[in-house]
Amino acid sequence: MLRGLIFDVDETLVYYEGYDHRGWYEEWVKPELRKHGIELDYETYRKTVTGELPRSYVERFGIDHVEFWKIVDVVNLNYRREMARLGRIKAFPDVSAIEELRKLGLKLAAVSNASRECTEFVLDISNLKGYFDAVYGKDYSNLDGVKPNPYLVEKALKALNLKPDEAWMVGDSIHDVLAGERAGLKTVNVVRFGKVEGADYYVENLWELVELVKKMLGSQSP
Repeated sequence: MLRGLIFDVDETLVYYEGYDHRGWYEEWVKPELRKHGIELDYETYRKTVTGELPRSYVERFGIDHVEFWKIVDVVNLNYRREMARLGRIKAFPDVSAIEELRKLGLKLAAVSNASRECTEFVLDISNLKGYFDAVYGKDYSNLDGVKPNPYLVEKALKALNLKPDEAWMVGDSIHDVLAGERAGLKTVNVVRFGKVEGADYYVENLWELVELVKKMLGSQSP
């Protein structure tokens, strides 16, 4: 029985106008790392983010990996504050569907590979935070537990007091689909930037998700 939904945040609920990952790294992150005596090229950083390299890999550059990621997350929060000031953090037009999903009695959680502080900041300024029963970002005690690892999804399930077969994972990327799948959930790919192979359901937008959920809830009625 479907009782809850776990959402990805960036590129599923909100986006950053003009964002470019490499440009963000070169302009925002690299200068801050240099202040700490760290020289790290973009490709190596990218591989640690995508999971091709473990997050602890950066220790070969002479810094504790937890401290490294805390530095990056402070930069990320400052970046988001600046983007918010410039009006460049945008909620997708269909996020109003979240309210409808709440009205259907579903428990909702949000999980992100960004820090919890960054994630809550973005949800807050987008007037979405209040709809979620639980919000999780990367966990400094398990930095490789980010999606596609199921760790954050499993944390959200526990917080919602749901079993894997009682929730769906909703996101835009292959990492969301894999994390949900590995946690034992059905997965929904919101096809904002192209279809991700392997999802159980596909929707063009969140209003289509509402219709899919209604259909599922209707089929569960006695």
